[in-house]
Amino acid sequence: MAGNPKRRAEGAPVGRRALLGMLGAGAVGLAAAPYLQRGWEGFLSAAAEKDATGLTGLLPNPGGFRYFSVVGSVPRKDETDYELRVDGLVERRKTYTLPELRAMPQTRVVRDVLCTDGWRVNRTPFEGVLLADLLDAAGVRSPGAAVRFTCFDGAYTESLTLEQARRSDVLVALNMQDEPITHAHGGPVRLYVAPMYFYKSAKWLSGISVTDKVVPGYWEERGYDIDGWLDDADRRGEAA
Repeated sequence: MAGNPKRRAEGAPVGRRALLGMLGAGAVGLAAAPYLQRGWEGFLSAAAEKDATGLTGLLPNPGGFRYFSVVGSVPRKDETDYELRVDGLVERRKTYTLPELRAMPQTRVVRDVLCTDGWRVNRTPFEGVLLADLLDAAGVRSPGAAVRFTCFDGAYTESLTLEQARRSDVLVALNMQDEPITHAHGGPVRLYVAPMYFYKSAKWLSGISVTDKVVPGYWEERGYDIDGWLDDADRRGEAA
């Protein structure tokens, strides 16, 4: 994908906190989110040591990840009301329920997760449906060249080229760390783009639309790379 990236000197995209600072006072709440999350995790750790009732286990604990949302709150979805739409330049539009996605062949990918804020979670297993399988089932029509993703938070979007979307390490993920993906981690279904920075792995996935060109996503519109490749990613291989 073409783009005019804003990057750190070492080649990684500009960090989210730094970028939000550039965007001005209107983004102060977003910039504070990672700091608030670290405080929240510290609270959970201290509370767990003092709590003999087990109630702290009911609180969201991202387990090494930083919780981040671009909106104030996100509705919760489960097997009773979750739907994933596949549309755009396709022969067969389709809406999948959560049980239907779980019944499809599943692929497991284990990679390190890296965020532009600097945090990293090593050797994280994700499991789900190959995005390529959903595209094949829909039948991409000409002039389809890219895929746009929308989310049920009502704000977040992302995009990949069709070639990137067909890689064998790009999933519509249902499990993370061998458990169903929680709401805090973007569940019940999220995108997982293993060879790219984690902002490309859109949470709370609700729509997959084939387009004739790449449409910049939420963070790309705010200065991030359209291509979010990790430095050590194989940009040619892993085709499904």
